Amino acid sequence: MLKKLALLLCLTFLLVTSSLAKNDAPQFDPPHWWAGMHDPSLQIQVHAPGIRSSEVSLAPYEGVSIDSVARLDGSPNYLFIYLNVTPAAEPGKLKFTFSRGKKKHTYAYELRGRRKQKGAQGFSAADVLYMIMPDRFANGDPSNDLVKDMNFPVGATRENLNMRHGGDLKGIADHIDFIDSLGVTAVWLNPVLENDMPHGSYHGYATTDYYKVDPRFGTNADYVALIDSLHGRGIKTVMDMIFNHSGSEHIWFKDRPSSDWYNLPEGYEQTNYRLSTITDTYASDYDRRLSTDGWFVREMPDLNQHNPHLMKYLIQNALWWVEEAQIDGIRMDTYPYADRKAMADWIDAMLAEYPDFNIVGECWFGDPAGVAAWQRGSSLAGEGEDTHLPVVMDFPLMIKSRGLAPYTEQTDPWNGLNKIYDHVALDYIYADPMNLLRFLDNHDTERMILEVPDTLGPWKQAMTLLLTLPGIPQVYYGTELLMAGDRKAGDGNVRRDMPGGWPGDTVNAFVREGRTPLQNEALDFLSALMQWRKGAAAIARGKMKHFMPSNGLYLYSRYTPEGEEAIIMLNGQDNSLSIDMKRYAEVLTPGRSYRDVLSGDVIIPLPDGDSSAEMTFTPRQILILEPVR
Repeated sequence: MLKKLALLLCLTFLLVTSSLAKNDAPQFDPPHWWAGMHDPSLQIQVHAPGIRSSEVSLAPYEGVSIDSVARLDGSPNYLFIYLNVTPAAEPGKLKFTFSRGKKKHTYAYELRGRRKQKGAQGFSAADVLYMIMPDRFANGDPSNDLVKDMNFPVGATRENLNMRHGGDLKGIADHIDFIDSLGVTAVWLNPVLENDMPHGSYHGYATTDYYKVDPRFGTNADYVALIDSLHGRGIKTVMDMIFNHSGSEHIWFKDRPSSDWYNLPEGYEQTNYRLSTITDTYASDYDRRLSTDGWFVREMPDLNQHNPHLMKYLIQNALWWVEEAQIDGIRMDTYPYADRKAMADWIDAMLAEYPDFNIVGECWFGDPAGVAAWQRGSSLAGEGEDTHLPVVMDFPLMIKSRGLAPYTEQTDPWNGLNKIYDHVALDYIYADPMNLLRFLDNHDTERMILEVPDTLGPWKQAMTLLLTLPGIPQVYYGTELLMAGDRKAGDGNVRRDMPGGWPGDTVNAFVREGRTPLQNEALDFLSALMQWRKGAAAIARGKMKHFMPSNGLYLYSRYTPEGEEAIIMLNGQDNSLSIDMKRYAEVLTPGRSYRDVLSGDVIIPLPDGDSSAEMTFTPRQILILEPVR
């Protein structure tokens, strides 16, 4: 009986799929869904020639019913079906029938069982995010460099820094050992979804299919397998998403579901890129509207999040990728350019389904107040304008970290570590400084170092600050190899290939023998710091007390109520310092021994009694001290 039933199901599936092929089958977005989701409402976007005029019915299925069908005022090639999927629904195949006159076609839609959760873990100040641009990390499968049926007729062209180079998901998977050895606990990949654009769009920020990995990176299955492999190493994954705009080659733009699917539908008008207008008390309506509704560039038309059907689609898309690929967090691109209320609703939907999930929004402001206003619970947000956004990005720290100048003590008291002290002193402006993504550079900025230094004293101090200040640190790929560069030659100059990631590379920096002595020194330092950080509760969740570095020494303590502690000391000068440590008695216990995390040495920085408390620091010395138990 079971064999007959299995044969019957197989024949039914073949009948349905042959009907799909024969009748120019519609495209369903999302391509499948799951039983048992928190929100019982499911939108299915159906795209096919003339589908809008069809009547749709659903074969009886326990726990599932059609709630409504939306026919919008745009292209006749769309139909939006809204289902109610109750907790009684079990995994199986839904059968939709579309009728136009005497013609009827039936198609199957899969309702799957939910995956056992390995993802949706979120990320926090206990993590270090390692940011990778897939096109520039490693080319594990040269056969997908050129996909003939895509709009870009050229394969990998590494000679041009601003063209597609051929890196892919397999290249990342092939180097998981290297990633794991660094000590990072999460990987943030630049967008991996299809960017079927005429100029290649190697960066990934011009999406043309929200449910499909770009074939030049691999397949959806490759993406899922990569995340599973990373999870197997205890490494989380953060997915880069873009809800503000799509690529101009998206079917939505060429065949619009409604007249208001995009902002400024009458034609291209570029945003003014002035995000201050959104929160500016005095801003004109014209300036504010152009900020949010103007297109990012001509090739990236601006999506209208006020359209409820579009926003439902985007919300479901994010939920789909969490369930499908088990991602742990999302980095949302160009966050303030989208509608504030709609994006807050998106966050609410994500956290209702996955309470441990986390989201960081790209809020590019040059001052802390601009950034802080976009964090959940901010007192700077207007009444009723809370964004619900858990994590914001510390762009002001990045700006203060150009080159290495901010870490060089000079006669000007506002340079060097004083500048960092003053920046951190403004953390009171944030509703939650521990949910602040700290970074020194990324794919959109100049590299933190513009050229490779001769010595690493200032660089190591920069890394120490990044990894021990309150917040969530993000390290840009290649930092461990001292990658340098400005943007004068274009963005590609700060998005260079990892040496050894391509067949035929004469240098392989993924192995020790392929790196210079200075690169090995940098990588060893960074890796040791990140490996230690994994178990450092004081860094992951501790408070902070710091002392003004007026004497050239920046000293701060990270500590928890349970007694976990780490004391960081940085000599910001290129010469030795002799310091009376009595000034730091608030955080240093007299007579107590501390072990330096970096060297393993045990020292007593503040002697007990009346003995001398003077301590000498070598040029650019770094001490990370933990109490000896």
